[in-house]
Amino acid sequence: ACCVGSACVVRRRSRCRHNNPESEAPVVTTAAMACSLLHFCYFHDLKPIHEFLFPHSKGGDKEHSWEDEDWGTWEDGELKEIKEDKSSSKAPTVSWLQDCVISLSPTNDLMVMARDQKAVFLVPKWKNNEKGKNEMQYCVTWSGALNVEEGECVSSAICIPLASQKRSSTGRPDWTCIIVGFTSGYVRFYTENGVLLLAQLLNEDPVLQLKCRTYEIPRHPGVTEQHEELSILYPFALVTIDGFSLFQSLRACRNQVARAAASGAESVQPPPLTYKKWGLQDVDMIVDHTSIGIMTLCPFDQLKTASILGGVNATVKSSPPAMSAYVTVGSGPFTGFFYALEGSTQPLLSHVALAVASKLTSALFNAASGWLGWKSKHDEETVQKQKPKVEPATALPVRFGIPDSRRRGEHICLSPCNTLAAVTDDFGRVTLLDVVRGVAIRMWKGYRDAEVGWIQVVEDLHEREIEKSNVSPFSSPTGLRRVAQFLVIYAPRRGILEVWSTQQGPRVGAFNVGKHCRLLYPGYKIMGLNNVTSQGWQPQTYQICLIDPVDGNVKTINVPFHLALSDKKSERAKDMHLLKRLTVLLKAKVSNPENLETEIKMHLLDIKYPTMKKQALEKLLASKSISLSCLTNLIQALLDNLMNQDPESVDEGLLQFCLSQLKLLHLYTCVNKLNAEDVEQNGAKTNNELASLLRLEESESVKIQTLLDNYRHGKNKNTVQFEDDENCKLPIQMFLDFLEYEKETVHVKKVDEEEYVALGNFFFWKCLCGKCSVEEMCHLLESAGVRPQQFLALLLSMWLFREKDILKNQESISFLHSLLSLLIKMKGAIDVSWDFQSVSPWWQQVRSACAQAENIGAALLAALIGRSVSISVTNSLAEKDIQEIEASDGMTDSWEALSLDMEHWNMLLRQLEDCLVLQTLLQSKGNKPTCGHSEPLSRISVKKLLEGGRGVVADGAAKWIFKLDLTPSILKRAHQSRRLESTEEPEEKEHSILFHEKCRELGLERILEFLQLAYERFPYSLESDVLHAHCCWEYVVQWNKDPEEGCFLSRSVDHLKCVDNGHVQRGIAVMMWNTFIVKRLSAAAYLMDKVGKAPKDRLCRRDVGMSDTAMTSFLGSCSLLIQTLMEAEISSDEMKEPFLQIEDTWSAIEGPTSIVDLALEQRHVHYPLAEHHYILAVIMHGIMLFGMKSVKIFSLFDSKGKNAFFRELTSIQLLPSGDMDPNIVSLRQQFLMKLVSAAVQELIQPPKTEHASEQHSYSEQNEDWPSVAVELSPNLQVNEDCIKRHHVCELYGHGIDHIAEEAILQVHDQEVLASQLLVLTGQRLAYALLHTQTKEGMELLARLPPMLCTWLKAMNPQDLQNKDVPIEATARLARKVIELLPENHGQYSLVLHLLEAVDAISSL
Repeated sequence: ACCVGSACVVRRRSRCRHNNPESEAPVVTTAAMACSLLHFCYFHDLKPIHEFLFPHSKGGDKEHSWEDEDWGTWEDGELKEIKEDKSSSKAPTVSWLQDCVISLSPTNDLMVMARDQKAVFLVPKWKNNEKGKNEMQYCVTWSGALNVEEGECVSSAICIPLASQKRSSTGRPDWTCIIVGFTSGYVRFYTENGVLLLAQLLNEDPVLQLKCRTYEIPRHPGVTEQHEELSILYPFALVTIDGFSLFQSLRACRNQVARAAASGAESVQPPPLTYKKWGLQDVDMIVDHTSIGIMTLCPFDQLKTASILGGVNATVKSSPPAMSAYVTVGSGPFTGFFYALEGSTQPLLSHVALAVASKLTSALFNAASGWLGWKSKHDEETVQKQKPKVEPATALPVRFGIPDSRRRGEHICLSPCNTLAAVTDDFGRVTLLDVVRGVAIRMWKGYRDAEVGWIQVVEDLHEREIEKSNVSPFSSPTGLRRVAQFLVIYAPRRGILEVWSTQQGPRVGAFNVGKHCRLLYPGYKIMGLNNVTSQGWQPQTYQICLIDPVDGNVKTINVPFHLALSDKKSERAKDMHLLKRLTVLLKAKVSNPENLETEIKMHLLDIKYPTMKKQALEKLLASKSISLSCLTNLIQALLDNLMNQDPESVDEGLLQFCLSQLKLLHLYTCVNKLNAEDVEQNGAKTNNELASLLRLEESESVKIQTLLDNYRHGKNKNTVQFEDDENCKLPIQMFLDFLEYEKETVHVKKVDEEEYVALGNFFFWKCLCGKCSVEEMCHLLESAGVRPQQFLALLLSMWLFREKDILKNQESISFLHSLLSLLIKMKGAIDVSWDFQSVSPWWQQVRSACAQAENIGAALLAALIGRSVSISVTNSLAEKDIQEIEASDGMTDSWEALSLDMEHWNMLLRQLEDCLVLQTLLQSKGNKPTCGHSEPLSRISVKKLLEGGRGVVADGAAKWIFKLDLTPSILKRAHQSRRLESTEEPEEKEHSILFHEKCRELGLERILEFLQLAYERFPYSLESDVLHAHCCWEYVVQWNKDPEEGCFLSRSVDHLKCVDNGHVQRGIAVMMWNTFIVKRLSAAAYLMDKVGKAPKDRLCRRDVGMSDTAMTSFLGSCSLLIQTLMEAEISSDEMKEPFLQIEDTWSAIEGPTSIVDLALEQRHVHYPLAEHHYILAVIMHGIMLFGMKSVKIFSLFDSKGKNAFFRELTSIQLLPSGDMDPNIVSLRQQFLMKLVSAAVQELIQPPKTEHASEQHSYSEQNEDWPSVAVELSPNLQVNEDCIKRHHVCELYGHGIDHIAEEAILQVHDQEVLASQLLVLTGQRLAYALLHTQTKEGMELLARLPPMLCTWLKAMNPQDLQNKDVPIEATARLARKVIELLPENHGQYSLVLHLLEAVDAISSL
């Protein structure tokens, strides 16, 4: 057998020695129906993976020397190799992929990259790339070291997807198992997350290769059904594991690990796997292997084998035995064939039982020894370090091989049909083996370090063509689908990927891909299926893929089935060649168009297959290099050729396609001719003539003209422009792409809006400009068989789009009127059975287009024209019906028929006028710059308003107000302006004049006019409370987007205060609190309580999401919001809920619930709970504003108060009642005193601001804080008079005597205050006498009474915040103390002496 195989190899080698890839012509891979590389996933960044797997890489690889290069005589026809710059730094960073162990699951749900002890697991996820496009990208899910034994490394890895057992599965695997072989001989099984499921030592030699075979449904009844199997190759042993038992074991191990992880217990060690182990004999070296599966010899091969092995006396069994075939590659022999008879050896089940028994025995012995004290720690370590027992292998000698003493095989790859295998060797050859016969049938040279794989393509029965001349029973479309095998070879030295048709077929594809790629071919699919469960499954698996580390892309190869049929006798191959030649001609630069037309005509007529002819014709129609005349001539020539053929053999579809394209070309030519005539129409019409044409009264005409003028002046420029609008040119390719001719009718395809406009521009713009005859254009369209409804849509799309030109030149109104009048007279425009008392579908189409249009000005004009034409049509129909009725003279001309359409027209016109006013308002701008945070306002339409809900008008106005940052006062004055103008009171008129002057300065005069006009058109939708409610909500939404802008929240509260109705005001406040405020306020409160002071900027940004200054503004707005909420809660009890109305024009409005409706649905709040939160907000605001320290805000409240915070304001909470704990009251009093002191201190040293007005307003704000503290005192159970006295003392202590004198009037217990002020007076006098130490002062001090001197010396002037106070102010203070103290007071005499001393000092 070995001799026969050797001779066969010699013969085949001599026959295949010329199968160089260079001898094949290059294949154009960019043409249609050819091989293609398809991108399906990519790596965002391979650098972290490289750094993890190669931590000590120095960043450079040695380049190949000239001795390593593959030498050969390459012809000019070969694809050019990729020449990489040696100075480039890319090569060292990408060549590392060749040194890694890589495996990709066939379902593309997991990839493994490993080197030495480390591994990285990656899974694909949908992510946006740099261009924003959603693509599949590999992401790392796990990385780490896999080695358990010291010094072991990863030598092989494989990813096997396991099928789901659920009936509802859609074909995706349940999970993927990673199997890794190590140099220590261990094989370990992992989950996708790197969790070890199972580990087993099957042999003590290194694992060379892991391969898998999964279940495939047999294509023919006689083919042996192959079972699933995992094979593990060692240097001289082969271990096979049955797929069914492996599948069950892995599922059980995974479930056990999951249970152990959930319960926290240690997982039970699983029993070892059942396997077969073969010792491969009579082979020098084995590098790779493949398992062919179970095969049965035919009787002849059975007799031949028996006679060769046993001679003439050999006995032959009646039935051929089944055996498992294995093929190895290496050396001695180059390829070895092994056959193991089924049933010759039993799986190692006894060893499994022995292992389980030994585990049980050792467990009992260990337990007993532990009880008796026999076991030591040294014994435990010995047991743990002991390796498991390795079972001996069953001898399996090589049956035969292909000997080649100099050649060493490197890799073998089995085809999907299990009959062929590709083998690479160290000579740079790729050999194709017939594994059934054991012979080499083909060889390619010049592929050093090649990587190979297979692609199996199944024929699509719908694409199979029946050749009329050679009808065969095998060519029936209902027969078996044929299968083709293609061999893929990647030559890394040349950077070329090739696709070859097997067995003796040509090269059908070649690609330049780079020199550092990796070709991955799994050769298996999903494990766990059988002949029952595989029915109905359609798993999405790939066959082969290429990883390019340069750009990080992962690509798969697409090979059409027909390439397997591409030989010299194939008509399809010839047609494909002609089609490719035609493609090249169309792309080439042409100097002589006549020669090009002749050559294209020759190729077009030489194509045989109708489908190919149609493809060629479509390429011609889509080419921009073919002129109109040339295109017409070519199609006419093809049509003449088809007409001259036998009618039975002509493809009807191709014939109709040619006829339809010719008619479209004729229509294009005629329209171009009309547009080029440039006919001048009648002169422009006057305004009165246009009003008469549109059937408008003079007042209506003036009103609409004014609205259009206001709208046109404020409208922005269109951003979309055509290159050549004046000439109305449209490329013939676009024209043919937009239209189709079917059943004697021209149809407009479903295209984008811009393409609709381009087509309408081509047909009608010249007519609307008066440079083309409207009658001739409509006659041409009618003769061409167009559908009037579709061309009406084209006309309206173009009209609405070109609003700017139409408003500038209103002469087009009369031409549109003519166009509509002629279009409606076309056949099929209006149904004959239509009654003018019902709604016309034609006019409903016009109204729908106008209602959906965002260019309101053009839509209003189109609606006016449509209504006018509709009245004319209706009158003409009505006149036919009343011919029998005698009418008086003069009345017939003015009589108009009433129809249902008229009601719809009038309603639409009112709606369009409203939209025009609103759009004019929304696009108006003032002199000051708009808010940078605002988004561009969306344009409105009638349809948008009807579907936007009852609050859509106010919502749009609120966005516009936010954009211009209009104050609530301006909005209120705009509402009241009409009433003020009608009043006769001089004061109100004076205020109105001042207001208008201010608006004129700000450039808002025009805006106010538009705003008042909008109020008139939308009296209910823009009612004052509704508008302020929407403005409030818009500002708070914008603040939530950018919390740093505290002015937005402040302005929101200002608008809330302007809402007059308490129910609406309360509801909006509750919604603001629940949606935007409470979470941030609670975060700020807990942060301030944690740090015990005003937090720094970093902490505020981390916990609250805003800076410290923004948080100060936020807390101030919170206190105002809650205060407004409490006032609204009280006022809502005294008024009724508002009845929200809608304008009659917009009564059909639908959509989401408005903000005001939602506000009215809110429940009443619990007033004490709101007041509780108000106190907290004020306290927090004071702490942040003055930077107070040593304040724990929650320490100011008891447990009930703390628990009530940040609850629903509408809920009933248990709040503090009765007397508070004295300690808490004392803390509250201390806090309020600190707050007053901080407020007074800020009066002396206000923050430095750029503008004096800001500083003044800041001082005013701080002056109010003492009164705020006094207001909080009763709620905090603190004595008000104590806070007032402290305020007076602080003012005198800071030298602000004039404010202190006013504050004295608010104090009730003036006697206690006098005692406190007496101390301040003494401190001032002591500083003046004792610390200044002037000569006059010392003399005066000597003359003072001893009691006064002793008292002054006891005073501490350091307690004074301001010591440099004029002595006159101290004198006034002393007199104020005498006024406050009663004469019978014990210190009254002391005050008198003190006053004498002060007067004496002031007289010095």
